[in-house]
Amino acid sequence: MRIALLGGTGDIGAGLAVRWAYHTHHDVVIGSRDPDAAHDAADEYAEAVASHGRERKLTGFENAMATDRADVVVLCVPPYHVADTVESVADELDGDDILVTPAAGIKREDGGFRSHAPSAGSVTALVADAAPDDVPVVGAFHTLPAGRLADLDAELDIDTPVVGDDDSAKRQVIGLAEDIDGLRALDAGGIGAAAEVESVTPLLLNVAQNNDGLHDLGVRFQ
Repeated sequence: MRIALLGGTGDIGAGLAVRWAYHTHHDVVIGSRDPDAAHDAADEYAEAVASHGRERKLTGFENAMATDRADVVVLCVPPYHVADTVESVADELDGDDILVTPAAGIKREDGGFRSHAPSAGSVTALVADAAPDDVPVVGAFHTLPAGRLADLDAELDIDTPVVGDDDSAKRQVIGLAEDIDGLRALDAGGIGAAAEVESVTPLLLNVAQNNDGLHDLGVRFQ
């Protein structure tokens, strides 16, 4: 399977890229508004994987070109850019693709991080509204610590809740998530439940910020 990480030069994109490249045989494509930045990031991630004993080729393209080459498209962009990003690549999406969003609406106040959902109710719902009607949307990877994900020496042993209204697409994303060693994906319901999943992200940030040794905090449901 070919996975495109749009905005894949950022933290969550880097983590998912090196994990999928290291743990799986899926083709990983890095997307960016700047194709040169995408090429450079792809080379950097390939070097990180090679330094751990596995030679993998990652490619980098402008976002629309990366989308055109992919089966699964992950929006590794901030929540306020997701709709614009989807609209910019919509012509390259079709019903055989799956669109995945790990973004969560967050704002920072004096007391810490707070959930800040868009008017659609959740970022996942916002993406679903922006996507072509025949393209299934799945929310996943919201609670993953980007630094720990990008560190191939670090064990994960964490969970990621997954939401979506298309059961087949959701199962495929759950499978892709669990292709990464130490990551367990849990079905958390439909897109209507996305707000509850996304609200866990600011909680984790607050706990990490206020407790020593928890800067790469994840969650495990038991």
